Amino acid sequence: MSNIYQEIQKRILVLDGAMGTMLQEYKFSEEDFRGERFKDYPTPLQGNNDLLSITQPEAVKEVHRKYFAAGADIVETNTFSGTTIAMADYQMEELVYELNYQSAKIAKEVAEEFTAKEPHKPRFVAGSIGPTNRTASMSPDVNDPGYRAVTFDELRIAYKQQVEALIDGGSDILLVETVFDTLNAKAALFAIEEVKAERNIEVPIMVSGTITDASGRTLSGQTAEAFLISISHIPLLSVGFNCALGANLLQPHLEAIAFKTDFAISAHPNAGLPNAFGEYDETPEETANQIEEYLKKNLINIIGGCCGTTPKHISAIAAVAAKYKPRNAQPSVSSQREGKLS
Repeated sequence: MSNIYQEIQKRILVLDGAMGTMLQEYKFSEEDFRGERFKDYPTPLQGNNDLLSITQPEAVKEVHRKYFAAGADIVETNTFSGTTIAMADYQMEELVYELNYQSAKIAKEVAEEFTAKEPHKPRFVAGSIGPTNRTASMSPDVNDPGYRAVTFDELRIAYKQQVEALIDGGSDILLVETVFDTLNAKAALFAIEEVKAERNIEVPIMVSGTITDASGRTLSGQTAEAFLISISHIPLLSVGFNCALGANLLQPHLEAIAFKTDFAISAHPNAGLPNAFGEYDETPEETANQIEEYLKKNLINIIGGCCGTTPKHISAIAAVAAKYKPRNAQPSVSSQREGKLS
């Protein structure tokens, strides 16, 4: 298998775009989400996109194919909410291993299809690890600032189960993404390190935070540079930002970290900001033009899209990225030195 550490030195790698945007186009009904297996399930399941990897696997596969065909080097698994903590909303905690395993397996099958067709451009699967719907460092109750809805250990246990399934299913990379609370991310990273030690393997790790507003901070109050410093003790493939902002608004935060680390830098911004109806109006050309400013300033190694982005956006981004050399980076991980992946 080609080593992503070799590929990232050769070119700017392209990540896929939004999964939710694409799945919404299928207009799946409650019955579609349930499929035959869950037709009598006691809770409503519409909206549980991770479940579609089991009940509508061909649709999920088709989304991955569209992104690879558009020029993506890396696709993310359909597992953004794939922890027992997030799946509690649907009373589906028992399905977490299967959801993650099947999502990784589906993505890996499509990646192998494209790698076989274009061996000079190997494709990779990033196991998507979302932030959960709870925060470990802040209270959800304004009247009780000391209260926490989740503990570090609860997060660690939940993330470990997800990580094991993503690796078993064939993920090449683990992507801890949309980090709004760095303590949550540290629990995920701790769990990954545990699994690596127990299995005696190396797995490339990407970490992507999210700047939530014009303050330039994460939800838990960190600046971009503070976020970088607080996770730099872990050997990472890349660090960067995704979601919440469009490409132009994300640029200053990438500039804040790009020259302060040897890790690769990633970015997958939204297609601008949502309109009054929660929809994204930014065209692929507009997104790509803004991202070209990153490239001119030599800020990034991995580029993709988040909310509102489609294969057309990724195609436009890939065309622009192909014209530039990647930022010089030396990801600090033993698997790079040894040339091996899990």
